[in-house]
Parts: sequence; C-alpha cells; structure tokens
Amino acid sequence: MKFITPNICVVFWNVGNGDSISVIVDDEHWLQIDINHKSDADGTNSTYSAVVDELIARLPKRNRRPYLAAFILTHPDQDHCKGFKRLLEEVEIGEIWFTPRVFDELSKDLCEDAKAFKAESERRVKVSIEKGDAVVSGNRVRLIGYSDRLEEPPYKGFPDSKLTVPGSAVESIDGKDFAGLFRAFIHAPFKENLYKERDRNDTSLAMQIRLYNTGGESNLLLFGDHSYPGLRKIFDINKNKTDLSWGVFLTPHHCSKSAMYWADTAGEDATFRSDIMEDIEGYKAEPGYIVASAEPVPAVNKKGDNPPHAKAKRRYEEIVEPGHFLVTQEVPSQDSPEPIAFEATANGFDFLGKAANSKQENKAQVAVAAAISTPSSPRKPQRYG
Repeated sequence: MKFITPNICVVFWNVGNGDSISVIVDDEHWLQIDINHKSDADGTNSTYSAVVDELIARLPKRNRRPYLAAFILTHPDQDHCKGFKRLLEEVEIGEIWFTPRVFDELSKDLCEDAKAFKAESERRVKVSIEKGDAVVSGNRVRLIGYSDRLEEPPYKGFPDSKLTVPGSAVESIDGKDFAGLFRAFIHAPFKENLYKERDRNDTSLAMQIRLYNTGGESNLLLFGDHSYPGLRKIFDINKNKTDLSWGVFLTPHHCSKSAMYWADTAGEDATFRSDIMEDIEGYKAEPGYIVASAEPVPAVNKKGDNPPHAKAKRRYEEIVEPGHFLVTQEVPSQDSPEPIAFEATANGFDFLGKAANSKQENKAQVAVAAAISTPSSPRKPQRYG
C-alpha cells in the first residue's frame, strides 16, 4: 500500500473480523496490538492488509532486522494472533505484553500462532525469572493482570517490576522510559472471574493508550472482546476521566451487540443497556471517532449471526457525528479498503482518511515530524481488581 504513517499515530489495518493495531510512539518505537494476517491477504485482489509484510517493510531497523518495540496480545483467539509465528521469525520483538489469564480459560484449542506465542512468552518469562532487571531487548516480557499461575511454574518467581495489574499505568516500552510521551492504563482483566463458564474473550486485556504531541494528548480506548458485564465493571470501578477519556474508541469484539445488548440469565432475551452507551459517550473527547475492526456491517442481521451487528452499529452512530463511525473494511470503500489512521496532534486525534475531509488525503501521504513536549502525567497507580 502507498499509505504512509506519521511519526505519532495509530493505524487500524483492514483485516476483516480481527484486530491489528499499530501504535507509533516515535519513528523508532512501534507497538503492535494483536495481529490478524489473513490467509488470502497476499493475493492480488485481496481487500485485506498483509499486516506482517506491511510491518516488515515499515518498521525501523535494528541490527539490520525490522524492530518492533513491543507486541501486545489481548487474547489468543486466531483473529487476534494469526501471523505471529512468522512475525517472530522475521522481526526483532523487543518486548511482549500478555495476560496469563487468557491461557487459564483455554485447554486444547490453541491455533498454531497462539501456540507459538505461548511458547515465546513462556521462554521470556523464564529468562526474566533468571535475570530479573538485567534482561535485555528481545527477551523482555510484561505480564498483565492477576493469575493463580503466578504461584506455580513457569511463572513462580516472576519479578514484580514486570507485572502490571488493573488500575496501574505503564510508561515504558522495551526498557525505555516514555513518561510524558506515552501511557498505557490497564483496565482489565480483573482478579476474580466474573464470567464463570464463559469464554476467554471475557479475560482479554482492556486498556487506554495515550500519546502526547506538541502539548496535547490523544487517547485510544481498547476493550478487547469484552461484553456488557466486563464493560459495566470497567466504568463502575474507575470514574477518572483521565483513564477513560477517548478520542478514538475501538468497538469491543468487532462491533458485537453483546457490548450493549445483554441477558442476565439464561433463557431471557437480551435487552438494550443504555447505561453503557451513556458512559461511553460521556467520556468522548470531541470530535470523537469510533472504529469497528470488522467486515462490512450488513443492513440487517439474521438471528445467530456473528459480528458485526447492525443494531450495534446503529447505537454507536447515535453517539458520534455523521461519518465518525468507521469500519475497517468499508473505508474508503468496501471494494478497496485502506488502513484507517489517526495522527496524534496538539488537539487530539486527527483522522487521516478520505471520508472525513478531502484535505486530509494529502496529510496521509507525508510523514509528519512533530516536536514532542513532555507534559506531566499521573504517576501514582490506582490499583484495583
């Protein structure tokens, strides 16, 4: 693709139902949150981004290899980790973030890429236990959340300095301090299991990513594949606008209706929960954009359809301006989708797409070298769980 990434931005790659999000903190440090390199992405007529190839071509080089500062896995479903094995083989990954809880909910159905991720993450855990703070880039790992696994092998003895629980913020990437430039506030998974006998989506990592540029801050809110109960708890437990504010919001679970339509008990019909939409809207920073990393949304769904769901799209469109609800496989068109990118500016996120403003198109073709200031950011963790 001809798409050019600015120095400080967020990119949602068009990968259908699945997540592939690049966060560019500066020209030397990229974070990749999940990956979904579709099997047919390399085809001539494919409408999907070949994410691994895109990263290999675009990442900065270190020791003559593409260098990815950090890879963050929200949970090991195939549509969030497909392509990881090849990425690991061809890219130097400085640090890996993941929550052990996602493997607690799993028994035998890991895909090959998830198995590769599990093996690599546990290798790094072992190195961290052996070397502590002396571990170097290429071996670093950060564990997110709580898990009984931390009391037993292979996690027993893991250094506390590399463990981050909900209610805490991370301001370093691959051993480098980015305080005042980057902040990741962890919202979930929680300590207790709220969703007994449900799937691992409910233990996925949820966080706010903040980027600073020229005196301003830009906030990205990511809730993984959580459904209504998890979202409800996130908003109930933290009323701090600093941690929940968003200029860009990624719809949970690829525009699933389970974010705002829910049945408390089996056998009941799911009902609309207006409270969660009011909360999401209440933390919006204008102008506010909502992104669905999904296939084109149908006009109507049949009962039992997987996401994306038309009724969820309609609810999201109610809380943003016209044209500010964006689907990765629909922008600028379903026949020829392109990555959706937002540049972090002094006034928050600026959409770099054709759909919002034709004048923005030129900006998407030029890398922006912006001066970075260092405003203060919260340092004291607000731990909860």
